Amino acid sequence: MNQVKNEETTDAAWNGLYRIGGAAALIAALIFRRWLAAEFMLLRSTGIINSGPSVVPSSVVDWFTLLQTHTLIGLILLNVFDLVNYALVGLIFLGLYAALVQTNKSSMTLAIALCLVGIAVYFSSNQSFSMLSLSKQYAAATTDAQRSMFLAAGQAMLASYNPGVDYQGTGFYMSFFLVNLAGLIVSVVMLRSSIFSKVAAYMGILANSFGLGYFIALAFAPAMVFIPLSVSRCVKLKGVAFWSTNLRSVVE
Repeated sequence: MNQVKNEETTDAAWNGLYRIGGAAALIAALIFRRWLAAEFMLLRSTGIINSGPSVVPSSVVDWFTLLQTHTLIGLILLNVFDLVNYALVGLIFLGLYAALVQTNKSSMTLAIALCLVGIAVYFSSNQSFSMLSLSKQYAAATTDAQRSMFLAAGQAMLASYNPGVDYQGTGFYMSFFLVNLAGLIVSVVMLRSSIFSKVAAYMGILANSFGLGYFIALAFAPAMVFIPLSVSRCVKLKGVAFWSTNLRSVVE
């Protein structure tokens, strides 16, 4: 009797986290799982959007100019909304941890640790707001020496994170790898749980396997690096939607 009451109390204590994780998954699936920078460039190339650059900037001067003239577009192309996306992913994994920790505590602990480290790495590597600050200081500079200093600082930031070039810095790849590895572990644990459907588990395995395949493509077929990434994002939309439905059903 006491054991049953303790289990019910434990489940009730997790209810808030279930709801937060389910809501975060739903928001991520509907809004922030989209690749906004790529969508903008597609709309720009087709003429649906007439303002902003026709190609993603690659040099520090071009980035500064864009951020001064079209601040929001510049931040979008610097993937500022991925910061929100990664924050939502963190909430999703916390909800999944609460739901699956009794199924396999060691695996879920490893998964949440990998996820949180990956999120921290991405937050530290994304340079969108730092580049915005530098662009404003560059515009306000009154001497060539000051402008050269801000250009050098901007170039150093782009060396670690520049969406305008084919290969990103280490932080981008490591964060993507760690979060996908965590997602794969969670999806495998789902197969052994009665809370989540097998469909949700297999969708998660498929999506995160595609994501991890990105690194194989990066190493052996550089020209194809964007195919696994884009496919994994599309498949993950379905996986996240299934996770949202199942997390919300836990508390009903």
